[in-house]
Amino acid sequence: MTKLPELIVFDLAGTTVKDNRDVHRVLQMALEQYHVPISLEDANEVMGIPKPVAIEKLLQQYQHPDIRPELIADIHEIFVKSMIDFYRFSPEVGENEGVSDTFRKLKDEGIRVAVDTGFDRPITNALLERMQWREKGLIDASATSDEVERGRPYPDLILRLMEVLEVKDASAVAKVGDTASDMQEGKSAGCGWVIGITSGAFSREELQKENPTHLISSVPEILAILDLQ
Repeated sequence: MTKLPELIVFDLAGTTVKDNRDVHRVLQMALEQYHVPISLEDANEVMGIPKPVAIEKLLQQYQHPDIRPELIADIHEIFVKSMIDFYRFSPEVGENEGVSDTFRKLKDEGIRVAVDTGFDRPITNALLERMQWREKGLIDASATSDEVERGRPYPDLILRLMEVLEVKDASAVAKVGDTASDMQEGKSAGCGWVIGITSGAFSREELQKENPTHLISSVPEILAILDLQ
């Protein structure tokens, strides 16, 4: 029988939550307020990492003449407010197919389920309130990029969740996400499973470059990897 992880850490937007480049478009809009005309492809390149870091990278890419912490904070504030409104009110918001059922089956097997994200806590809370996973007992914990010293691709988010959930061995942890930074985060933490979702921000070919342990097209396929179908 396949060894089961003690903890599986899932990304949010693009992995467990539907994302039709919604995050990309909000980031694009926030930068446009300051006359930085990024493309959706530019936004895609910084998906998964903490959004203030993403904003700074994009300002550098477009050679903005006055990159200051205050400017980054102002753009990030616009992004946060817009994402909160989107996650609270847009009819387009929902989970990807089979996510709740998969979480439930994992929990039934005694596996702890957590989410981590490049968002900060206010956006994450708005999204989790919409998803209702906490209220239904489907996730055990969440970690956001503003709660750790370093967000992705560093291991801090996973290490925080391990501490909160009292998981001692990173080789007993699985990381699941749709971006290169998700894969890098899982590998840097020493996770036993690093699983790429190919239907999100990054293509199968792009994720393959990060040498994940598995590539799947949707969250429910994790059950087959773990022999839980």
